[in-house]
Amino acid sequence: MGLWTERVLPHVVEATCGNSDMDRYRMRALEGLAGTVLEIGFGSGLNAPLYPDAVTKVFAVEPSHTARDMSLRRVAASHAVVEFVGLDGQAVPLPDDTCDAALSTFTLCTIPDAHRALAEVRRVVRPGGTLHFLEHGLAPDAGVARWQHRLDGLQQRVAGGCHLTRDTTALLAAAGLEVLDTEARFVRGPKPWTWFTWGRARVPD
Repeated sequence: MGLWTERVLPHVVEATCGNSDMDRYRMRALEGLAGTVLEIGFGSGLNAPLYPDAVTKVFAVEPSHTARDMSLRRVAASHAVVEFVGLDGQAVPLPDDTCDAALSTFTLCTIPDAHRALAEVRRVVRPGGTLHFLEHGLAPDAGVARWQHRLDGLQQRVAGGCHLTRDTTALLAAAGLEVLDTEARFVRGPKPWTWFTWGRARVPD
């Protein structure tokens, strides 16, 4: 990681994604989460204060050491036990069927190979378990989508590899996950960045 991505970008993400407006959508994605959870893209721990009471343990995967350091206060205050287990959601160092569920918030847009990461979710989460997600991505509005494609290269360079043009539900379906329920809408802000999708997908038996 370069200086911008490792040292500066975690603070930018904290400022833009760590507010009460975002918490509303995070809470919707986390609803019903329980048991032992794999969280890919743990970041600075913005989800930790919002875990439902039924969450007992979280295996956290996060590549940025700066973000991990920023998360320590939230980790210490969380009712759930948080254990950092790896740097790469594409290769999670846990045995098969370890977790009851997985969580991804604003991660599938950025992880280099989302298909590999979702394959790891399928492996690590027990059959019948769920992936809870909140992501931004490709908008259904043709005019917005054209701007997303125009801006995507610049977005990747300045935002640590983040894509504007990934289709969350299509990624889940391609990974063999069963989408149980989703909501999607434009939220407040510039439209190329604010088509949000959240919900749950099930790991097949």
